[in-house]
Amino acid sequence: MTAGLTRRHILQQAGAGFGGLALQSLLGADGVLSSANPMAPRAPLFAPKAKSVIFLFMYGGPSHVDLFDPKPALAKWHGQPIPLWKKEDSFMVGKTKNVAMKSPYKFAKHGDAGIDMAEVYPNLARHADDLCMIRSMHAESNNHGPALFQMNSGFIQAGRPSMGSWVTYGLGSESDNLPAFVVLLDKLGAPVNGALNWSNGFMPAAYQGVPFRSSGEPIAYLTPPKNVSASQQRARLDLLKQWNTEYAVANPAESSLAARINAYELAFRMQMSATECTDLKGESSAVRQMYGLDHPTSAHFGKNCLLARRLVERGVRFVQVYSGGNEGPKAWDAHDDLKRNHDLHCAETDGPIAALLDDLKISGLLDTTLVVWGGEFGRSPVAENGKGRDHHPKGFTMWMAGGGIKGGMIHGATDEFGYAAIENRVSVPDLHATILHQLGLDHEQLTYRFTGRDYRLTDVSGDVVRELLA
Repeated sequence: MTAGLTRRHILQQAGAGFGGLALQSLLGADGVLSSANPMAPRAPLFAPKAKSVIFLFMYGGPSHVDLFDPKPALAKWHGQPIPLWKKEDSFMVGKTKNVAMKSPYKFAKHGDAGIDMAEVYPNLARHADDLCMIRSMHAESNNHGPALFQMNSGFIQAGRPSMGSWVTYGLGSESDNLPAFVVLLDKLGAPVNGALNWSNGFMPAAYQGVPFRSSGEPIAYLTPPKNVSASQQRARLDLLKQWNTEYAVANPAESSLAARINAYELAFRMQMSATECTDLKGESSAVRQMYGLDHPTSAHFGKNCLLARRLVERGVRFVQVYSGGNEGPKAWDAHDDLKRNHDLHCAETDGPIAALLDDLKISGLLDTTLVVWGGEFGRSPVAENGKGRDHHPKGFTMWMAGGGIKGGMIHGATDEFGYAAIENRVSVPDLHATILHQLGLDHEQLTYRFTGRDYRLTDVSGDVVRELLA
């Protein structure tokens, strides 16, 4: 064979008649046409308990000791140094002092399991028996940026695929008309790191998260110009597909063309489906009231929770809903005044989260939808500025519901001050491994080769927390 010539070049130059007949199967085998769709549905490794994930991300660091992990010792030691303060906590030496601060909230036990919940989450408290409360989370960084990276991608540095990307890489999409991984942001904007939090990292761009806007077009520039009809746009796309396919035949090594062709087609289909999905006009007044859409405090997060339900109904694999945007008190970052900060953010989220769980239960979707609640870390048991709390990754709380997770249980514990996880500790890789397991994916087998190494979401650690599984 002449050096530098591929099989396709020879067929093309010779004009062999059988080349056209074989073209479709050849392109399909080599990953050029639609059979190479990176979002094509793929079978899980074993029978899954969940088909989709809704991650309610409380950006900024909600306080475990003020919401779900009451600590009477903080009231007893209020205003005094606690004996668990460590030298390695020297990063908190400015406005944060080793002075215990009691919670401003009252706690009560809820559900048959008697799960402790603060008074600022009264609606969520109705779902105590649906929740698996993990009180022993711990993370590696006390800074928002690295901690967000770890909670989203498993690693404290930028550049790795996010969890939603790993899920869609492993399972593909159940929807032909919507992205598999959708991000719904707070009305105040994106968290620290911005789009890197839902990045595809070193994976193909098809696996990155797609932010939906809260008003107007769900995706910027999705709607075609008014003077372009659907048939005209279809003709344009067909011509683009023809040119891209012809180029792909001549350049079979450029596999990115398959992703480009599929992206064009998905965008065309989304022009109708995404707009229909985000149009809430057809929802009843009872549903609008349930999600708090007519109340200015809860309207935005409520809309995003309702959109999350509508998205998973339509086959979206992974939906991430952010509470808190920008920085500081606009997020759950209660440095200056914890009560004022958490009063606001709990009021924004309590009703909508309870409505989401109600809605999923009524429709039967909670059985196949894993709902995860949490932030990038917790907050310190000691005071900052007298009435705030600093970042704290040594021990904090997250909860899960649905998707084959045991409800009405508490897993793990922090010490008497809420300073560190000490019992049945759960790392971020453990959490990720458990989420993947519920989707039918083995975190040790779900790998992606890059720069000569097989990478995974959990890197070189992580265990499924089987005590949480129903």
